[in-house]
Amino acid sequence: MKKRIILALVLLVSLGLGAQLALSDDDYDEGWRKAFKPTADVAPVSNPAYRSECGSCHMAYPPGLLPARSWQGIMQGLNNHFGDNAELDPATLSTLTQYLLDNSADHADYRRSRKIMRSLEQGAAPLRISEVPYIQYKHDELPQSIITANPKVGSLSNCNACHQNAEQGSFRESDILIPGHGRWED
Repeated sequence: MKKRIILALVLLVSLGLGAQLALSDDDYDEGWRKAFKPTADVAPVSNPAYRSECGSCHMAYPPGLLPARSWQGIMQGLNNHFGDNAELDPATLSTLTQYLLDNSADHADYRRSRKIMRSLEQGAAPLRISEVPYIQYKHDELPQSIITANPKVGSLSNCNACHQNAEQGSFRESDILIPGHGRWED
């Protein structure tokens, strides 16, 4: 029994949590959350070709922000990709499509991806990130003056304007810095 207690204390200290034992309950909870909080809310962009091809015109959106059926629709319509021709050669198209489908919200095990999927009606395939009900809900308190009327933001689709680590899959409040406004506090 004594060996187990010592082993548990060594484990806590090695994880940097030993100092938390002497703190208040609130401090302990915060330390615990920080120590074990995942760094990403959705899978970060991990495909260099996707980052290069799609990220050359706009943020390379983490695939976990949309379901597979949405990515399929986007990739099938690259000849008119929101007013631009973004066609790819067949091999690149196939590779990138497969990457997006494999890592889409309905195939991901990340917290926000699951929330995105729960927010969609069955069969819904939004072609814009800004059409996802969960994303709309998360931004509903923001006045238009800091989104659409803000030339450095422009729309909800410009995630990385405010979410400093969006391409890494982090959309935490602590990572938000709104251009011309600063931090957003609920």
